[in-house]
Amino acid sequence: MRDLGRVSVASGPGLAGALAGLAALLAVLAATIGLGTPAAALGLACGVGLAGALRHGLAASGTARLGPADLVTLTRAALACGIAALVADAYLRHPAVPTLVTLTVVALVLDAVDGRVARQSGTASAFGARFDGEADAFLILVLSVYIAREAGAWVLAIGTVRYVFGAAGWLWPWMGCTLPFRDWRKVVTAVQGIVLCVAAADVLPDGVRDLALVVALALLAESFGRDVVWLWLRRAHARERPAESTEARLP
Repeated sequence: MRDLGRVSVASGPGLAGALAGLAALLAVLAATIGLGTPAAALGLACGVGLAGALRHGLAASGTARLGPADLVTLTRAALACGIAALVADAYLRHPAVPTLVTLTVVALVLDAVDGRVARQSGTASAFGARFDGEADAFLILVLSVYIAREAGAWVLAIGTVRYVFGAAGWLWPWMGCTLPFRDWRKVVTAVQGIVLCVAAADVLPDGVRDLALVVALALLAESFGRDVVWLWLRRAHARERPAESTEARLP
């Protein structure tokens, strides 16, 4: 019964379906808004990277199949790859703001869906939570790269802090220990996505946009900082008993 509603990652509406959907999305963008070939290639490369990372994550967690909530997250991750292509096109040629914002809104809405699906279907898992966090992290990174065009390189701190935190876990084992669940992390994550989406829409005066981004970054710093302090205070215990798993940390 545990596999009810799950699909193989390599077949059906799993990973192969997500890659096919991404390819179709990129083709539609090329036909409708003139997405350039280099940008489309980057988006497809992101999808291939996603596939490799997902397979590795499944193998490492001992998970053979994706649950229904994981499929929602996979769709969101594929959309983020399409958004990455639009961001690349904005740097190479011209921004397609309405399309980029539309895809971002869809991705943010899906972020509110996958957790509910996991709970209602009884398929919530540690892997699913981590996959959800990584999908969030990638979308935020992509959006911060886009907004850095106008607001400045400092905005990249919003998109890279998650990866710096992860790298720190490789350097200092105590930084990679399991964190207690906090609803505040999800709140801060949602704030990042909303603020970055509004900033990408270019509907605010520059000063207001920058202030909103500063507030978002401050919330991110507070959330990560609190977890670093929590881990630091327990570092001695971490040396004695290494953690078996690490929560997907965002933020």
